[in-house]
Amino acid sequence: MQRNTVKDLDGSSKGSMVNHMIKKPKRISLRNRSSFRADSIISYFRAEWGVLLAVTISGLIYNLGLLASPWFEGKLAGCLVDILSGQSTFQAMLQLVSWYVAIICIVQGTRYIKRFYVRRFANNVNRSMKKVLYHNLLGKTKAELEQEGIGNVMTKAISDVDDCAEGMRKFTTEVFDTGVALVCYCGMLLYYDWRLTLLVLLFPPISYFLAEKMKKLVQRTGAEYKNQAGKLSADTLDRASNAITYRIFGCELQRNEAYEQRLAAYEKSAVTANIWIAALPPLYHVIGMVSVLFILYYGSRNVLGQGWNSWDIAVFTTFLSCYTKLSVKSSKAAKLFNSVHKAQVSWKRIKPFMISSEYTEPTPAVAAETLTVRNLSFSYPAAEPVFENLSFDAVPGQIIGITGPVACGKSTLGKAFLLEYPYFGSIKFGDRELRNLPDSVRHGIIGYLGHDPELLNDSIKNNILMGDSDDAASYLRTVCLDQEVHQMSSGIDTIVGNGGVKLSGGQAQRLALARTLCHRKPILILDDPFSALDRDTEERVFSNLKELAKDSIVLLISHRLYLFSQLQQIIWMEPGRVVTGTHDMLMNQVPQYAELYRAQEGGRSDET
Repeated sequence: MQRNTVKDLDGSSKGSMVNHMIKKPKRISLRNRSSFRADSIISYFRAEWGVLLAVTISGLIYNLGLLASPWFEGKLAGCLVDILSGQSTFQAMLQLVSWYVAIICIVQGTRYIKRFYVRRFANNVNRSMKKVLYHNLLGKTKAELEQEGIGNVMTKAISDVDDCAEGMRKFTTEVFDTGVALVCYCGMLLYYDWRLTLLVLLFPPISYFLAEKMKKLVQRTGAEYKNQAGKLSADTLDRASNAITYRIFGCELQRNEAYEQRLAAYEKSAVTANIWIAALPPLYHVIGMVSVLFILYYGSRNVLGQGWNSWDIAVFTTFLSCYTKLSVKSSKAAKLFNSVHKAQVSWKRIKPFMISSEYTEPTPAVAAETLTVRNLSFSYPAAEPVFENLSFDAVPGQIIGITGPVACGKSTLGKAFLLEYPYFGSIKFGDRELRNLPDSVRHGIIGYLGHDPELLNDSIKNNILMGDSDDAASYLRTVCLDQEVHQMSSGIDTIVGNGGVKLSGGQAQRLALARTLCHRKPILILDDPFSALDRDTEERVFSNLKELAKDSIVLLISHRLYLFSQLQQIIWMEPGRVVTGTHDMLMNQVPQYAELYRAQEGGRSDET
């Protein structure tokens, strides 16, 4: 990964370069095959044709070799009868057994090869599906993910993909272990007595019919199970994230009861979803084995010379053994229908995320240009506007302060630049409207630091560089965190924990700020980056920020105003009103701003 740096270009060169990046962003395909469709199951089979070829060859050898088992069993039974009657010897039996063992070893060897490649096929499909789904999840806005539900997303990304891949694995396995085997067994039965074969084959299709009729029930109960699994995942994450809060406020018993209810609902749905799949295979097997009665009756007549064909004991044993194996395979085929129905439930859930697309690499940060905001308004869906008619201009090197009372829309203004929801009015970077730019280009323009830093469970160094090859220590000095990191046991390689749990609030804020400055963009939106810092540290960090971001436009959202006198432009926001001007202008025209500023300068309050 190359570091995103602001390139010093001017005039037409700058414009032509930016336009070139907008029209032809670099793309990295998720799959090398242009015909691959992530939302088509058949595409995954085509993509793994080499592995499936190995499965086909080994599967054919294995299933054709299965015919040797009933044939040898019949021959062994016939040889035993001949030995007892004195017409054969023990050596003949030993020779048959030796050949039987040798053939079985070869057959089981090909079975191992087939299973190895079937499992490899399933693993490859699982990886491909998760890669596509993960890529598309990254393209979702935070609002879309929250609407989907984090528990549901986790279940889809892990459980549903696993179930789809497992269903495809079972299908691929049973095509040979059941489909080819059934054809081979049927051929062998027809060879010995086609009339009796047609009679006994009347019953296995009944199990297939029942399995197909169970489709709606399996899919309905499976969908409910997946829904409950998503809710349980969300509740589990909630308990882990808010455990201390529940403990402090005495809500543990209440939450435990709610969690037990969720767990009970999950268990009930799991039992309901799986009971039919687990309970019906024995029934399928019983239905298939009804035909054994016909084999015993008509087969014995063949042995006695009174049936449709003349059999000996060896042929009778071979026919009975062959049908018994066919019946077992037939019940597995019926079970496979239910497994495929279950996998279809998971596929329907993840299919909206399985979109064949190309990853567009974010363009490097473009050259800084003017920012023009006109009549900007923003509202969440089906809600009143958070703010309206905001207009201001900014040039590179400016730090614009944004402040106001709680819940006046300051953070929402910052997020409007991220286009999580559509805005009304105009935000122009140079002469280009922000909403009209491709994501890859917009990501090279906007840098954002939220008031709740998102840190990775990784080292301090990796949290800053994010795969870059820059000097992380210099950014630690910029945010005045270098001395504190130096005193840590592992220094810059210290693992910060999930969300920066091992750091103090001020350390986490400064680490996130260091990362933002390491990957600085022409427009930097900093949402309350100093709220957990003491005043001296804040002033030193602010001084370094002005120097390092002198080629960028910084929108500084904050409740703390004692640095605002150094800013050239300030935006005051309150419900129903937005005022833009200098510090002196706001001190004269906005009494609330003047009151807050004087209170903080007087040392009576650091926050509103």
